[in-house]
Amino acid sequence: MADADRGSVKGSVLESRLDFARRKRGEPFLARVLARLTDEDRRILGSLLPFSWYPFETNERLDLAIRDELGAGDELFRELGVASATHNLTSASQLHYIRVRDPHALLKQASAIYGIYYNSGYRTYERVNDKMAILRTHDSKSFSIADCLTVVGWHEKAIEMCGGRTVTVIENKCRARGDSICEYVCEWT
Repeated sequence: MADADRGSVKGSVLESRLDFARRKRGEPFLARVLARLTDEDRRILGSLLPFSWYPFETNERLDLAIRDELGAGDELFRELGVASATHNLTSASQLHYIRVRDPHALLKQASAIYGIYYNSGYRTYERVNDKMAILRTHDSKSFSIADCLTVVGWHEKAIEMCGGRTVTVIENKCRARGDSICEYVCEWT
């Protein structure tokens, strides 16, 4: 099922998007979102397994369909990231990442967490000080402006779930904008 050009994402990523659409406006809204997708995308989304790999393009088209059906701007993607963190980090398989309630303990696991969601590339963690870290994503085939904004929202919520307050995550570099890596500066109080 993996797309050779753009890589793959786990079913849990797609499940969180569907859950977001359903919670946002209900089943009729979700049906309109799905109607915007290809037959193949609808087939994939109709039989998701959380730990299986699916084409990144399906995720990208689903993100755009949700945004377009809502008539929202790109800021919606941060909201999708927040919903994804909430959906996935409260699941039994990922709850251990936030149990310690220490943002650095979570961010130190950036490489392992990245591997849960994406099948190409890797993410590194650099501790800058007690309330700041930099995450860098290298060599990923799966990237888009929408996806990078969901990563920002995901980390903002995840850091908050670990006890961070006044959280900001800024993407300084972005592969979708022509940089060689994606770089996220995470700060909190």
